[in-house]
Amino acid sequence: MPYAGALCLLSCSVLAPPEQPQWRYVCQDAGAGGYEAFPDVCRLRGGHLLCVFYAGYGHVSMPNKQLPKGGRICSATSKDGGLTWGEPRVVFDGPMDDRDPHIAQLRDGTLVCTFFSLFAKADGGLGGEGSFLVRSIDGGRTWDTEPTQIHKEWYLSAPVREMPDGTLLLGMYQEGPAGAWGGVARSTDGGLSWQEPVRIPSAADYYLDAETDLVRLPNNRLFAALRSSKTNMAYSWSDDGGRTWTEAADIGFPGHCPYLLRHSGGAILLAVRLPNTALHMSRDRCRTWSGPFEIDTVGGAYPSLTELPDGSVLAVYYEEGEGSSIRCRTLHIDRDRVY
Repeated sequence: MPYAGALCLLSCSVLAPPEQPQWRYVCQDAGAGGYEAFPDVCRLRGGHLLCVFYAGYGHVSMPNKQLPKGGRICSATSKDGGLTWGEPRVVFDGPMDDRDPHIAQLRDGTLVCTFFSLFAKADGGLGGEGSFLVRSIDGGRTWDTEPTQIHKEWYLSAPVREMPDGTLLLGMYQEGPAGAWGGVARSTDGGLSWQEPVRIPSAADYYLDAETDLVRLPNNRLFAALRSSKTNMAYSWSDDGGRTWTEAADIGFPGHCPYLLRHSGGAILLAVRLPNTALHMSRDRCRTWSGPFEIDTVGGAYPSLTELPDGSVLAVYYEEGEGSSIRCRTLHIDRDRVY
């Protein structure tokens, strides 16, 4: 019976159930046009997860008849570690395209959501109104109706990072005729006001469309990661609480929209776009990196990370393209691998 084995293999392959994806949906349609992107997730004190994200009809959603206030910021909550998510709610919807939100909970329980806004110029291009934040003191049920301006000329793609003394640091970036670079802003009053961002030095020919994020290491040193669309990512150090920074240097691999997490097991995790949606890991306080470890094959990315009570990590990211949705995946961190 020379064909029996082949027939059995064919039958088994046909009858085998399809492999289940490792990812889950956070939101597929928030009611603003079916396009969701740029998520960020935070585990709140009570254990719930809060994810904020952009909702519109495309990558940029200017006001139109169907969406008269343009793109908005929405949120979804999970009470079971990211397995299921509640219905989306509006966090902020100003008169322009409000986008790229990020979320953090401060030690006093206040939630801080940062974002920036775009508008359509008369010549058909896009203009920016700068960066903003809104606050919630009731766990995300209600939010400021009027945002606080962080800066009119610097933009952001990272959450607020609270230091042990209560100082807030925020990775930012700026572009001008002379190039593009990253920086870090500081607040000493809980985000009510912000000092002028400190520019991270960089070589004149090192173009950094930065999307800066930062993390505090166990020795209190600060590490910042910065995007470059033209070459590898960059990094910088601060040994004085973010007041000054070393010149940005090549990190050794490409990546966009960096997101940093200090894991309780000692690893520093760096989630990025490229290749696809991926993760790098450092076991020596950001001096060397392993990876990339693939999170998903989609390339929208803008990944965000939060550690769960069992030490696993929830990654939240987006798909990109028409009908883009927000996805999440639970990751497990070993000494030498992420799976």
